[in-house]
Amino acid sequence: MTAAGRGRAVPAVAAVTAGPADADALSHVIADAFHDLPPSRWLIADPGERARIFPGFFRILVDWALADGAVTTTPDRDAAALWIPAGDQPPSPPPDYPDRIAAVAGPWASRFEAFDATLEEHHPAGSPHEWLAIIGVRPGRQGRGIGSALLSARHCDLDRDGRPAYLEAASPLARDLYLQHGYDLRPGAPFHLPAGGPPMWPMLREARAPG
Repeated sequence: MTAAGRGRAVPAVAAVTAGPADADALSHVIADAFHDLPPSRWLIADPGERARIFPGFFRILVDWALADGAVTTTPDRDAAALWIPAGDQPPSPPPDYPDRIAAVAGPWASRFEAFDATLEEHHPAGSPHEWLAIIGVRPGRQGRGIGSALLSARHCDLDRDGRPAYLEAASPLARDLYLQHGYDLRPGAPFHLPAGGPPMWPMLREARAPG
């Protein structure tokens, strides 16, 4: 994926706001994008079961972001970024979140619960910010700067509002991309998922002054 950091041109990819009608398609885009990442393999080791369960799982997150935050995508609906506002504490999922996770994940529900608990444990507290819960690009469209364009578009809004952004990078490649977008590693990075799970890198981007 082409990085768009300081002094680099952002590709001419439009970022548009997604709506409820896009939820199903974007859930599948994210599921495909995340299928082979180390945390995904930790959640569900069997690739066939992962492919079956992930669209429903990511639909829960898309619905959450649509209800409480913002979902940005492209005119072709080949990427999605899920932004959820957080106050002094990590954002709270909708009341039906545990039941929906249990229904979708089945025997792997405890893994998803452990995953969420670990992320919440390392989520920054004490200062309002925007949480980039998910960003994914359809595999066949990766490497063209689409993810960078979605990031840059949202960063412009956050800079205008003076609002930091927080995320958890799921791979060294993603970590390095976010570093080029002005994110810094949080103290103690990386943390690891339980039971010898893979690392994840918590990262924060402070808002920049206009100009």
